[in-house]
Amino acid sequence: MRDLTMQWGPQPVLDRVCLTVHPGERLAVVGPSGAGKSTVLRLLAGLQLPTSGELRLFNKPQTYLRLDQTDPPDVRLVFQNPALLASLTVEENVGFLLRERTHLSRQEIRDRVHACLEEVGLYDVAHLYAGELSGGMQKRVSFARALIDDPQRGDQSMPLLLYDEPTAGLDPVACTRIEDLIVKTTTVAQGCSVVVSHVRSTIERSAERVVMLYDGQFQWEGSVDAFRRTDNPYVVQFRTGSLRGPMQPAEH
Repeated sequence: MRDLTMQWGPQPVLDRVCLTVHPGERLAVVGPSGAGKSTVLRLLAGLQLPTSGELRLFNKPQTYLRLDQTDPPDVRLVFQNPALLASLTVEENVGFLLRERTHLSRQEIRDRVHACLEEVGLYDVAHLYAGELSGGMQKRVSFARALIDDPQRGDQSMPLLLYDEPTAGLDPVACTRIEDLIVKTTTVAQGCSVVVSHVRSTIERSAERVVMLYDGQFQWEGSVDAFRRTDNPYVVQFRTGSLRGPMQPAEH
């Protein structure tokens, strides 16, 4: 993002921000509710275009929405809700993209799906439907879906993986499993990742660098270790959950 602005009404959600995600990097975007974190993900996913400024993915300017592009960049979004299609089996959910967009045989797709399921620790579930799985298993299926690779794309680009509040509402043990999966999925896919989260353990375990978003600006950025130690007032207020600090509820 270079001098990027995203605006609805008089107040910009993002105001001339600059951000670079490096190859292989795991980045966390944090900030209070309503700060614009989901807007960052929607822009990176190609679901929205900026009001002004420049957005480049894999060094290609993004001037069309994802659905309008003939060869969109390899961006994979893991939703807060697993967003599985209830009428399809696990195998059909994970292999959906390959069935719709490639000429691979059914056996080739099945082999790729099973390999991805094994990477997230799931065995013998390919024939089941989403409603037959626990919430944690559904979440892991969504990670397997993010891992699935289209061989016809070749090596033209590494994937950009986007995680939207991946551990929201999970117990601490389930959080740890998902946090480990974020790291593993990013590594196995040989990509880079952007995680939006309010959960401190998720930020510290799944990311290498953190940016703090508030009032349309990235107010702070640094390593995870720096995030733990910094006395930046925005980060301190976020870490401690204090009502006192520069981040205050918007007045209506």
